[in-house]
Amino acid sequence: MDLTLALAGLGVGIVVGLTGMGGGALMTPILVLVFGVPPVAAVSSDLAASAVMKPFGGAVHARRGTVNWALVRWLCVGSVPAAFAGVLLLRLLGDDETVQQAIRVALGVALLLAAGGLVLKSWAARRRGGDDGPAAPIVVKPLPTALLGAAGGLVVGLTSVGSGSLIIVALLAMYPKLRANDLVGTDLVQAIPLVTSAALGHALFGDLQLDLAGAVLLGSIPGVLIGSRISSRAPAGLVRTALVVVLLASALKLFDLPTAVVGVASAAAVLVAVAARVLRRRKPSGTTGAPQTTSAPEGALTSRR
Repeated sequence: MDLTLALAGLGVGIVVGLTGMGGGALMTPILVLVFGVPPVAAVSSDLAASAVMKPFGGAVHARRGTVNWALVRWLCVGSVPAAFAGVLLLRLLGDDETVQQAIRVALGVALLLAAGGLVLKSWAARRRGGDDGPAAPIVVKPLPTALLGAAGGLVVGLTSVGSGSLIIVALLAMYPKLRANDLVGTDLVQAIPLVTSAALGHALFGDLQLDLAGAVLLGSIPGVLIGSRISSRAPAGLVRTALVVVLLASALKLFDLPTAVVGVASAAAVLVAVAARVLRRRKPSGTTGAPQTTSAPEGALTSRR
């Protein structure tokens, strides 16, 4: 089981390094659905693993200069105390059975929101013509950014989802000029104190399973290093499409829907993504990008000297 967990951690780590998303949104459902780990233990172990894993990816982006430190500071103002408050709220939800069911529902809703946000992000990126080119100046909005951090921190404390999947989407909506590389780097760095605060909260209540977190870290640390190093060259559209499908499938499964329904919904999402990609490739073929030049009169061919 440890080797399989490490391989799962490797895959999730690569996705986190590439996109800044997928830590809690993928690893927690994998622990719950595939390995049968109780949701509270899965949340706490995933948070502990993320607290150790994300600094590796954040360090790569910091060296490349793809971190907006002003955004990091204001996000942490709201997210760090809210994450700890989320853990306290989790303990007040009721007995063990009630807590487990509440986490499943909250996690499923969070994953659906993350999947929808990723679709909006892809659409917005295509309208802007991509995220390439020099970084545009960003004017940080302190209060909205701190409130965003607080909302994300509360969700992270409850479900371990949000340090990437939700906050990165909200950042894109709030700061549309933020480049993809800066978005990933900023989110990875701000997530470090966020998930650390939530993990410490779970550790104080005895929910943390160190053996589980250690097995995940065995694969996720090299995975996040690999993903972070190639994030600037990664086909972001394909990664986002795969992530949306996985998020959708995980959310539906957490809602206790039949496996057949989950499979049909996932297949439909793949078909929609493929159809959209084909339509985008065909669209430019009807018009040629090069402007047609009109032929000049014969008498105008002689140039002035």
